[in-house]
This record gives sequence, structure tokens and C-alpha cells, in this order.
Amino acid sequence: MPTYKAPVDDTLFLLNDVFHIDRYNNLPGFADASPDVVEAVLREAGKFTEEVLAPLNRVGDKEGCTRHPDGRVTTPTGFKDAYRQLRDGGWIGMSAPGEYGGQGLPSTLTVIVNEYLASANLAFSMYPGLVQGAVAALVQHGNDELKQKYLPHLISGEWAGTMNLTEPHCGTDLGLLRTKAVKQGNGSYKISGTKIFISGGEQDLTENIVHLVLARIEGAPEGTKGISLFVVPKLLDGAPNGVSCGSIEEKMGIHGNSTCVMNYDGATGWLVGEENRGLNAMFTMMNEARLGVGLQGLALSEVAYQNAVVYAKERLQGRALTGAKAPDKPADPIIVHPDVRRVLMTMRAFNEAARALVIWTALNGDISHRSPDTKQRESADDAMGLLTPVVKGVLTDMGFANTVLAQQVFGGHGYIAEHGMEQFVRDARIAMIYEGANGIQALDLVGRKLARNGGRAIMAFFNEAQGYVKDRAANEAMGPYVKPLEKSLAHLQQATMWFMNNAMAKPDNAGAGSYDYMHLFGLVALGYMWCRIAEAAQAKLAAKEGDAQQYNTKLVLGRFFMERMLPETATRLSRIETGAASTMELPAEAF
Repeated sequence: MPTYKAPVDDTLFLLNDVFHIDRYNNLPGFADASPDVVEAVLREAGKFTEEVLAPLNRVGDKEGCTRHPDGRVTTPTGFKDAYRQLRDGGWIGMSAPGEYGGQGLPSTLTVIVNEYLASANLAFSMYPGLVQGAVAALVQHGNDELKQKYLPHLISGEWAGTMNLTEPHCGTDLGLLRTKAVKQGNGSYKISGTKIFISGGEQDLTENIVHLVLARIEGAPEGTKGISLFVVPKLLDGAPNGVSCGSIEEKMGIHGNSTCVMNYDGATGWLVGEENRGLNAMFTMMNEARLGVGLQGLALSEVAYQNAVVYAKERLQGRALTGAKAPDKPADPIIVHPDVRRVLMTMRAFNEAARALVIWTALNGDISHRSPDTKQRESADDAMGLLTPVVKGVLTDMGFANTVLAQQVFGGHGYIAEHGMEQFVRDARIAMIYEGANGIQALDLVGRKLARNGGRAIMAFFNEAQGYVKDRAANEAMGPYVKPLEKSLAHLQQATMWFMNNAMAKPDNAGAGSYDYMHLFGLVALGYMWCRIAEAAQAKLAAKEGDAQQYNTKLVLGRFFMERMLPETATRLSRIETGAASTMELPAEAF
């Protein structure tokens, strides 16, 4: 059975030494997150995920969820008790507003804890993750009555939440949505329609489920301009509310999460926000979800890496090319082989930089919501908007690839369910698809985020990264890190300029190059994170603080990323600059 150890020490290093979380103490909630409090929270979260959730991961995969003839759904053995412990520990509402029962701590801490939850048991982690998304949407867009009625129950964990967008005939193109809402005399609406792929749509973990549902009010405009958002509880004053689970989807992975077909048969709901502005409100939840999904790519890469390392140290096969390393044994452990090292180094170099990128993005999210400075909020919101599709798309693509690499370390044993690697591969695959498939993330980045506010966000990123490189140009110790970043940053700037010159007249050029651009951007962002990690590690070594081996390891990992992974930006740039000609030339019938 796979094992898991939460990377608490690495997280604390990032918070304290790379991002200096103490500098944010002027923001609401951060003053309460003292170093002692943060460490206690993360170590307790690590203990819970390691001891309670990780052992249930395979149980959930094998048992799955069961739908009963009356529409009830039961979750796998142990999930209900684990959810009770999660709820009683206050983990769900850790960063929610205190006025509704939350603890008001930085959302960054919740993001970090969610990584641990997803590594230990991805399917389980989706239940509380969706609650947090529903809370965010209602806090930002709900009226006082909805907030008072629903937020305390959601934040306490008594009730769960879902998001209902997709229908059988429409996924990304929500303008085709058919679910309808009919206004009643008392201000409520009757909601009718069918939604599919609804994670946690029905379960036995909570006494009620609050569904956030996109629907079209009678007479509303066609397309996305006529979509509204509604809160529709499963139970209304304890009685059924015309919401039922039609079936559970049979999926490739995440079997422990009940992904449902949901039927709304005149269910009573209430408008969230303004009429015909539902997408605006739902995107609050979706942006939370997209960061959370990107986190899932990192989370599964981390747990897969951990188990691959254990196996590589134990599995005896062949001899090292430079001579036997374990002469007292019939063969050497496979970790002596360069190609196995390549795989493990690739995974870990990604994991550590990706964790930094997630935390940096989450900190920008906290600043955008909590800072009293208008300019600071604007800048942080720009960064959050720019980075969200990168985090979602790149981290899930690379996270999935890394679970496959981990499976490869196990050889034939990786293909067998006993070792758990094939489950990580199956579970990781969905993260590239839901909350907007990664091709859509790339189009969002290139088609919307680059040009937004006259390119303000991307220019701010360029200025920050360039300023960082310039300020350290004379630092010889940082040369192996900042010089490769400077080169790849130039590739990103060149690609951005190419789009400006070639995509306006021929939009297909943007479409054909968007995926490569997203990954080029992701590599540069990860490279920037490695520079900041390396600088902090060098400072700790110079001060002779902490574990020297830990910091030297980070310096080697950073060099590996710069030498073996970051050079891919040149390939990405070359693909972008070929344009869309060959991609779009064939007529459809030629395929």
C-alpha cells in the first residue's frame, strides 16, 4: 500500500524563508498566523492526512460510491468518520470569515492544507474543497439573507456544497445551457433541468447539500448573457426539494467521490447576485476551483514521487555503470542508475517549484481580498488572474506526467494495483479535464489574460522577473539560476510579442500556439520560483541555520531544473513561431 508524508518542513521553508509570510501581518488574519500557529496547524494537518486519509485512499478506489434505488448515495467505508473528524477539527472553515463561524486565517493556509488532503486522498479532498468554493461565491455575491442562512452551515461542515454547470449537451460552451428557472411570487425560483459530472452531487457525509446551479430565467437572452446563478438546497426545512441523483458516473479514477447526474424537477432556489450575471458569480467559485485543481496535479505528483523514491531505494536490479554500489547484495538498488535518477529528479524539481508557485499565487489571492491598499489589491488581482490558468493547466499536465514517471520507476509492478501507482495515474488524469480542460486554460491565458487591461498583468510579471535577474546579475553564486532564467524569460517575451504581431489578423495563430505558450510561461514561472528558493537556501547556509543537507539538496535540484527542464522554453517558442498554417491546412474530411 502506498504511503504519504506531508511535506511540512518544505512548506514552512517556503512560507518563512522564501516568501516571508511575516511581512503580511498588516493584512486581516495574517497577524493571527504567527510562526508557531502556522507550524502547529500544518503539522496537525499532516498528521491527519497521513494517519486518517491516506489509508482510506485505496479503500475509496476499490469500493467507490453506491447509489441506492431511492437515490441515496453512500460513500466508501471510513469516509463518513473521516469527514466528521475533518469537520470537528475546523479544517473546512479555517479561512472563512469569522462573522459566519470561520477562523479568518489566510486562505494561503487552506490552500496548503488542501495539498496535503489531495495527496493523501484526492477523491475525499474534493468534498470539502467544493464547500470552500461555495463559501467563496456566497461571500462575494450572496445577499445578506443568503449569507446568514447558508454560510454558517457550510463553514461548520454540517452542510456540503457543489457547483452545477455542465449539461449533457454543453460543457465549456455554457451559452448552450438549457436548465430553466421560473420566478415565483415570493422571490424564489423553480429550477428544472439535468446537470452531469457533478462532483459530490449526493453523499452521506453531511445532512444537507447546497447546490449552486446555473440556469436561464424564462425570457432571458440567449447565450452566456442570459445565465443566472441559484442556490438550491437538497433539503428545504428538512423536506426534499425536488433535487435527486439520477446516477453515478462510472469513471476512470477518483472513485471515492460521487460524481453524479443531478435532476432538478421544479426545485426551489434563490438568485445569487444579479439576474443574467450568473457566470460572473460562478467564476468566483471556478477560479477557486482552478487553483485547487492545479494543486491536485502537484499533490499527486508529490505522493507518487515519495513512493517511487522508496521503491527505487529498495528494488535491486543490475549494477551501477561505475561499479557495484552494494557488493554484499546480488544487485544494486535501482536508484544508482542515471535514468532512474533523471526521473526522480524531474519529479522533485517540479514538485518543489510548483509548491512555491501555488503558495505565491495564493498569497496574491489573499492580498487581492484583504489589503487596504487599492493599488496593491489591483496588482495582486492581476497576478492571480494571470497565473490561475498557468497553475491549473501546467501543474495538472506535469502532475499527470509525473505520476506516469513514478509508475515507470516501478516497472511491471507499477502496472499492478497492489502498489497503488496505477491509481495515482488514473486519479491524476481528470485534473487535466475538469474546471476547464487545459486547452481552454491556454486559450483563456492567450486570448483574455494577456490583453486584459492593456497587458498590465503580463508587463508586471516581466518587470518583476527582469528586476529580480538584474539585481542579482553580479551575484556569482546565483549565476547558475538567474542566467538560465534570463534566457527563458526572453523566450517568453519573444513569444508574447509574436502573438501581438501575428494573432490579431490571424486568430488561429493564437489558438495554435496557446498551449505551448501556457507551458512556456509555466516553465518560466517555475524557474523564477527556483531562483527564489535557491537564494533563500544560500542565505540559510551562509547563516549556518537549519539542516545544511536540506539546503544543499535544494541548490542541486534547482540546478537540475535550470539545466535539464527550463531549456524546453526554446522548443516551445519555436513551435509558437511556426504559426497555424500546417495545423489548420487540412480540410476536416482529410482526417
